[in-house]
Amino acid sequence: MFLSTYENKLDSKGRVSVPASFRSHLSSLGYNSVVCYPSFTTTAIEFCPQSRIEKLSDTIDTLNPFEENRDVFATSVLADSFQLNFDPEGRIILPEKLLDHSGIKDRVVFVGQGKTFQMWEPNKFFKFRDDARKKAKSLRSDLKWSQSANKEREEK
Repeated sequence: MFLSTYENKLDSKGRVSVPASFRSHLSSLGYNSVVCYPSFTTTAIEFCPQSRIEKLSDTIDTLNPFEENRDVFATSVLADSFQLNFDPEGRIILPEKLLDHSGIKDRVVFVGQGKTFQMWEPNKFFKFRDDARKKAKSLRSDLKWSQSANKEREEK
């Protein structure tokens, strides 16, 4: 899983070192690259393994091919996606389009999201995190164990 939060420096060539634990997880899945696209709900950059973007593409393909929603999701995610390979030092080069979307200039925050991770401009992320914690506190009763999680806990 992609867990925790890390802050790294973006160099003058647009390269940033992806946290070792994130690269290790991707490597365990058989990848030496990551897929990313601009979030359409925040200023973050969304990152995932190739298998996840394929699953998302399959989900989009279940929509009627002539339905507007299919084109909207395909354009918002797939058309703006990039597959970025890691260099020998574990860095990726962020395309200008993603830097413009996120407002990232010289520092980045990597944010683990379980099966995915995000990259943020630090000040924007810390504000988002503070707001999210306030919302999570008020919504905490909505978070419940799934039936499969309950079964796993009972078996232990």
